[in-house]
Amino acid sequence: MSTEEFSLFRESMSDVKPLRHKHHVVHHSVKPPAIPIKTLEDERQVLRDMLSDAYDPVELQPGDMLSYYLPGLQTRIVRKLRSGHYRIASELDLHGLNARDAKQQLLQFLHDAHPGQGECVRIIHGKGNRSSHKGPVIKTKINNWLRQHERILAFHSARPVDGGTGAIYVLLRR
Repeated sequence: MSTEEFSLFRESMSDVKPLRHKHHVVHHSVKPPAIPIKTLEDERQVLRDMLSDAYDPVELQPGDMLSYYLPGLQTRIVRKLRSGHYRIASELDLHGLNARDAKQQLLQFLHDAHPGQGECVRIIHGKGNRSSHKGPVIKTKINNWLRQHERILAFHSARPVDGGTGAIYVLLRR
């Protein structure tokens, strides 16, 4: 600012008196909630890494039945699951997906399944009829992944009316 401009400013402000306040004015601005991006990314990675993709030496064929239950689970519960007597709370259809996408959707589905909706869900994995000579891919991986997941009490291939050997009933922990 030049000397002339400064003089002009002082002259125009000569009659201005400062305001005297007894209270200090505080402006409150609403801050947006923090989004823990790194925490969310870490949680997604944990979900992806939770289950091992190690090859299960059991060779499955398209028509093979899947069955698993935790030791000590009552025989009555296993029988009821096997015969399809539990109400299906929700369903996940994985057939046609590649293994990576199927794993991600399975983990998200198991994470989101609420016990209040019921403890039995159906997962459609397909029979693997279009798989190569090595046998069904998703079916084999589902068999392996579910045995490792902490929420799984038991699973069994579905009745023919519910998808037969291309789907399973899964009993979840509450």
